[in-house]
This record gives sequence, structure tokens and C-alpha cells, in this order.
Amino acid sequence: MTYASLLVHVQPGVDEAPRLETAAALARDLGAQLFGLSAEAPPALGVSDPTGMLQAEWMGVMQQELDRRLTAAQALFAKAAEDLPGAWRGVLDLPTRAMAGAARGCDLIVTGGAPLDNVDLYSAVDNGELVIRAGRPVLVAPPSGGRLSGRRIVLAWKDTREARRALTDSLPLLKRAEEVVVYEICGADAAEGAAFRTEEVVAQLGRHGVTARAKVRANDDDRVCDELNIEAQAIDADLIVAGAYGHNRFNEWAMGGVTRALLRRPERFVLLSH
Repeated sequence: MTYASLLVHVQPGVDEAPRLETAAALARDLGAQLFGLSAEAPPALGVSDPTGMLQAEWMGVMQQELDRRLTAAQALFAKAAEDLPGAWRGVLDLPTRAMAGAARGCDLIVTGGAPLDNVDLYSAVDNGELVIRAGRPVLVAPPSGGRLSGRRIVLAWKDTREARRALTDSLPLLKRAEEVVVYEICGADAAEGAAFRTEEVVAQLGRHGVTARAKVRANDDDRVCDELNIEAQAIDADLIVAGAYGHNRFNEWAMGGVTRALLRRPERFVLLSH
């Protein structure tokens, strides 16, 4: 199993350049094709226009601006991926929807690598929504981007469908790692069961040639994201692998959750599967 093709959302802004650089570097490391998709949609007109004249003029100006941005994005992709097999495509569509559709032709999506504040969903991807809709693993880069080494990885374990999916989806990276920690954070009364579960996961990874060890820590649910990052820091891991939205997504949005915390505070690379 390998990642033969990567997909990245290409935006023309300087702030979004780290994402493209991360995706191109990873494609080279993996010997994979890189596909770039630039997708933006015109925002809704925010004023009343009973005659339709203002809307027509506004749409013309907006179309020119979107065409300019797509052309700029294409040039950036051509420069970053000049030595890589793959292709670029530009569409006028909401980015999250367009990326989820384009996921049919890739093995791994690379996102993140951009400022976290003031995300405009007409031009930027909603990472949480993309994870749910894409049906592919999503690698979220930290805001500053960087090059993923994947030499040491923390696999966040919880006995859910999403965690099992994340394990399978991340095997191409797990097999390349020097050290993998299968880490479950649970209540004190569940520690014995967690120890059994994580050892089973370690055994399964071993069948795929992955060297891993199990670790269990008793702590509160609201400490899970912190504990994962602490463990990653301790072993110098630049990647956390996790199942996304094991609970209802609305509940995570309203009350908080591990996926939401990882997406809001990506201190390192995070690979999420749903």
C-alpha cells in the first residue's frame, strides 16, 4: 500500500504558500503524483439590487478577479511542481465541495499550511467538513507548513471505526517510520481494557512490518489533545494520526472534542480519517 497521488488546494496568496510547498515536498519523498485544484466561488452580493443592474456589474468584476486569482494559482503550482507528474485544474466552486469531489482521483489530501484566522469559505477549505466528505485521509499541515519527515508518529487510539480507518489509511507513513506510539488516553477505570486494545493494535501493525509500542494514560477527556501533543513532543514526532469525529460533529462543535482541538491548534502535522 502506498500513496500514488496527492491532492492539494492551491491558492494564490503568500500566506497559503506553505501548504503547496509541503505537498510538493511530500510528493517527491513518496514518489507520488501531485494534483493541484484551485477552487473559488463568488461571494453573495450583500446589498439589495431590485433592478439587477448592480448584480450584473458586480458579477463581471468578480469574474475578472476570480480568473486573475486562478491564473496566479496555476503559475504557483507550475513552479512548485515543475519536476513532478500530475496536473492542475481551476474551477469556480466552493473549495470544500470541489476538493471533496476531486478526492475521487487521489490517495491523500494535503490541507492546512495557512493562517487559521478569518477563513473565507468562498476561497478556503473547511478542513473539518472536508475530512467528513472526502472519503480519503486528510493530512493537515501546521499553519507554517514545513516538511513532513514522519520518522516518529503518535497514533491516537480509541476503539472506534474512525480510529481503525485512520490506522489503515496511514499505513504508507507508518511503514516508513522509525518509531510509532499507539497511545490511548482514557479514564482510570478503563485503563486495563485500553492496555489490551493498544497491544492488539501494536500486534496488527507488526504484521504489516511496522515497529510500534503501546502506551496508555489515565486522564480527563478534555486533556486528550494536550496529552497527544506532549507525547509527540517527548519523542520528537512531527505527525499525529487520529480518527476524526468519533462523536457527532455538532456535539464537538458545541462542546469541544479531540478533532476540533487538533484542527484549531495544529502544533504539528495531523492525519485524520473519518
